[in-house]
Amino acid sequence: KLAVLAAAAGSAAAFAPAQQGRLSTAVNGYENELGVIAPTGFFDPLNLSKNISKEKFDEYRTAELKHGRVCMLAVLGYIAPETYRFGYDIAPGVSTYDIPNGVAAIDYIPALGWAQIIFFIGAVDYWGVLGDFDFGKPDLGDKEEERKLQELQHGRLAMLAFLELLRHDSQNFVSPGFDGYDNMITGLPFIYGN
Repeated sequence: KLAVLAAAAGSAAAFAPAQQGRLSTAVNGYENELGVIAPTGFFDPLNLSKNISKEKFDEYRTAELKHGRVCMLAVLGYIAPETYRFGYDIAPGVSTYDIPNGVAAIDYIPALGWAQIIFFIGAVDYWGVLGDFDFGKPDLGDKEEERKLQELQHGRLAMLAFLELLRHDSQNFVSPGFDGYDNMITGLPFIYGN
């Protein structure tokens, strides 16, 4: 009788409503910071926030935001050449039309092209070119926190998306056609003229 009662209690618990709220593994009170969302709660598997100051935490959050923004642009930059090329010379005699997409482009970009890329990234990072402009900023009012959270979430998703694009393209570079598709974007064949 005890076994039947225990089994009934266990099966009833399986259908009980799940507890709502934030899951927290935070150490230093960061469980209420912007970006802490269900179901993961405060996600810090490497304990990078253990025994750090608020300033260091803010530095980490700024880095996360910056990497998220870069990856949002990287995802667009990875997919856009599949459909459109600007048609300028990245180096004398080397048009962007001649450079393949994705990982295959690494071998085709000449030293002058790499110098342009590295200089541009360095200028943006060091001098803040493309920085904080007053023009074009929407008045968010009371939705500012919500929009900041959305930007963090989109950045996190973009970081994962870029890693997957890089993984898929690298695997396709090593073993062409491993997935049975000729192009990266498979659901819209008209963009390739098919």
